[in-house]
Amino acid sequence: MFSSLTLSLIVFAFAALAIIIAGTRLARLADELADRTGLGEALFGVLLLAGVTSLPDFAATLSASMDARPDLAMSNAMGSMAVNLLFLGVADIVYRKANLEHAAASSVNLMLATLLIVLLTLPLLAIISPSVASWGVHPVTPVIVGVYLFGLHLVYRARTKPMWFPRLTSQTVPDKPELHYQGRSSEVWIRFAVLATITALAGWVLMESAKVIADQTGLSDTLVGGVFTALATSTPELVTTIAAIRYGALTLAVSNIFGTNCFNMLVVAAADVGYPNGSIYSELSSVQMTWGLVSILMTAILLLGMVRRETYGIGRIGFESAMILSVYAVALGIILANG
Repeated sequence: MFSSLTLSLIVFAFAALAIIIAGTRLARLADELADRTGLGEALFGVLLLAGVTSLPDFAATLSASMDARPDLAMSNAMGSMAVNLLFLGVADIVYRKANLEHAAASSVNLMLATLLIVLLTLPLLAIISPSVASWGVHPVTPVIVGVYLFGLHLVYRARTKPMWFPRLTSQTVPDKPELHYQGRSSEVWIRFAVLATITALAGWVLMESAKVIADQTGLSDTLVGGVFTALATSTPELVTTIAAIRYGALTLAVSNIFGTNCFNMLVVAAADVGYPNGSIYSELSSVQMTWGLVSILMTAILLLGMVRRETYGIGRIGFESAMILSVYAVALGIILANG
């Protein structure tokens, strides 16, 4: 699509900028729609905002998969999940009043973290299992979709009929809806849809330019997908999470990250369906497995942090945030050294 390296780099930068700008505005609209619809920050973050912020990953990964570039596609998908979890550590640094996971305690977020661990194990099992496919799709792909949908049902039940409640402290910031908004809800939904469309198109353009960058610089698809496009396509999660914190929507900030990663497992399933040469899992290398295992480790650490609910830690961030920042840094160093 883009012939020169210089043009591809410029297009890559503009697409990333478009994602950042759209993501900033999406957070404010999501907070408002969560109140208008009565879904609350946690459910809206899972059901809608997470899907919207995942659109760049969806567009980018599916584009690479259909172009028969499995390393680029799956490195982007798996790398993005690790980056998203890293962003929760960054968000904890930004929120200075207390440990973010303490302040945004929610049964929904606990459920989402657990669901994510379950979902992440499925493609890793597919990678090490015998190469089988029916109509070019691995049997684990429909399982991923089924587990995701059942998980959403459990999350909804955890929100509407909770069996576990976090202990409220002076640092806890509950989701309290604002009841009075100006303008019609339909106008807000239209703006939300427009920004979502811009985000998806920017993600597709981003991956098209990334293919040229990988080809003309000699960088491997695994490195470009797992680091550069993963960071770029994940910028909506960082932007919306930081923006949500600024607006005081802490539950939305945390549920957006976990919900996005759960939705990204549908992106993995779509990549398998879109790959033209059989099952995409049989084409993957140890690097994609590494990103998947790192994401499981980071999620488990965050889950421990949400259960423990440390109020303050070193540098006024929770121990779990310090640990996931360290885990990602070590993993990235190893992958870059071997890339």
